[in-house]
Amino acid sequence: MEIVNLSLPATNRFASNYLKQSTEIQPFFHYRFDQLSDDLERLAELNNRSFQRKEIARHIENFMERFPSSPSIKHSIEKLKQDNSVVVIGGQQAGILTGPLYTLHKVISIIKLAEEKEKVLNVPVVPVFWIAGEDHDYQEVNHVFIPIQQKADKRIFPQKVLQKKMVSDIVLNKDIALTWARHLIGTFGETNHTASLLTFIENQLEKSTTFVDFFANIIMELFKDYGLLIIDSGDHKLREHEKEILYNQIENHDSITSLLLEQQKQIRDKGFPNAIETNDQAANLFYYDQRLNERILLEFDRRQDLFVGRNGSISFSKTELVELAANDPAKLSNNVVTRPLTQEWLFPTLAFIAGPGEISYWAELKQVFEHFDLKLPPIVPRLNITLLDRSIETDIADLKLKLSDVLSRGTELEREQFLQSIKDQEVEELFTGVKADVQAQYRKVEEKTEKLDRGLLPLVIKNEQNLLKQIAFLEAKLEESVQSRHQIIFNKYARVDLALRPGGVPQERVWNIFAYLNQYGLSFVNDLMELNFVFDGYHKVIKI
Repeated sequence: MEIVNLSLPATNRFASNYLKQSTEIQPFFHYRFDQLSDDLERLAELNNRSFQRKEIARHIENFMERFPSSPSIKHSIEKLKQDNSVVVIGGQQAGILTGPLYTLHKVISIIKLAEEKEKVLNVPVVPVFWIAGEDHDYQEVNHVFIPIQQKADKRIFPQKVLQKKMVSDIVLNKDIALTWARHLIGTFGETNHTASLLTFIENQLEKSTTFVDFFANIIMELFKDYGLLIIDSGDHKLREHEKEILYNQIENHDSITSLLLEQQKQIRDKGFPNAIETNDQAANLFYYDQRLNERILLEFDRRQDLFVGRNGSISFSKTELVELAANDPAKLSNNVVTRPLTQEWLFPTLAFIAGPGEISYWAELKQVFEHFDLKLPPIVPRLNITLLDRSIETDIADLKLKLSDVLSRGTELEREQFLQSIKDQEVEELFTGVKADVQAQYRKVEEKTEKLDRGLLPLVIKNEQNLLKQIAFLEAKLEESVQSRHQIIFNKYARVDLALRPGGVPQERVWNIFAYLNQYGLSFVNDLMELNFVFDGYHKVIKI
């Protein structure tokens, strides 16, 4: 394996500006992500604050007992207990079979940045992955894509979940999961690694009860030797450490919302779109209704001075909600606005690893953090990675394509140029002339019909349309005949797009790691981890 660095724009304009650390976006953050002086300043800030390091370390230790472990993990837990420890943290939803590749890219980023910062700053730096188990959008985590007939085909995990349950509370049907996984891996084609990969999946399923368990078992089996710690935001036991945090969020709900809206306005005034959907009634908390087994978003009704949900079907006074936070905190959970606050209070965060979209929404929280005398942590863009198979690299060379262009926009432009170059211009001109002649003659027929029998005009028009369709059909068949003689070239364009820009989007947003594990074996992740990654804003193309 080797890494090739490419300068590519981020998937949104705000993130592109952030990568450049442009003067336009710097006012929306407290720290730069690429300056040692800012890291030192952040360390000094964290040293002046108090954290539940030992308590959270014990919580993580207990939570991780049921997942694959190693001496490196035990060492990370002990490091977290130290008074001067800090963390590099990031999170993602618990996708089936780990979801899209960017989830793994985020894990790799967290581990690698923690290793780098520990060497540079000479303090204990712990990598922490935050599983967003409190999310309830099952449709976002219940599928993977596989390549079928030169297209990305969506394969949905067939277990039905009708309620808006937190993913942490979804019990996994192991029989359905095993049958589905076997069929899915079978679509990749049998290799020398297929049997061991299926055994790996069966072993992780056997140890898992919920969706989050299955996700965590896979992640930890793949990364257990790198000291990664995991935490589940949907874990009811974690709420016991969040009582005071929830109290602060309830008491300050109005300020949180108004400051968020003000920050969003400032960002819009700079010409950037907002990332967080909100309104002036947002309470930024969810209530878990055990009767319905659903997670319900709360809003604040100023007329009634109540927190309400589901069109008023449930309601709480502030006093009732505060009592709930104190006595039954598992019934409350964060949304996209309050989750970063919770994370900031729980962990001494040296850096937060963020995807392009996350960079945008963290910028909208600056004034909210300042309200609590907090600063946004340094937001470090996660590693953007593309896996480039040697056969695809050969296709790119054969087609004389530029790799950066392929990764940015695919091959459609070059494919169309090639198509134009092989078209028979004489045939194209001939059919253009035939269609023009037919239309001209039918104008004369229409004029005569107008005089003889106007009622026949619709028939004349329909007859013309049918004839033009037949001519177009014949033209298309001749074009297909020409293209078929160059099908090998068109297949190469299709392979390149499918591998690197499936459906017109980056590879990491579509493909799943298990296709690569089936091809290269379970050691593939270890091979990736041996590479020297640098957080320099460049896109990392890994030749495999």
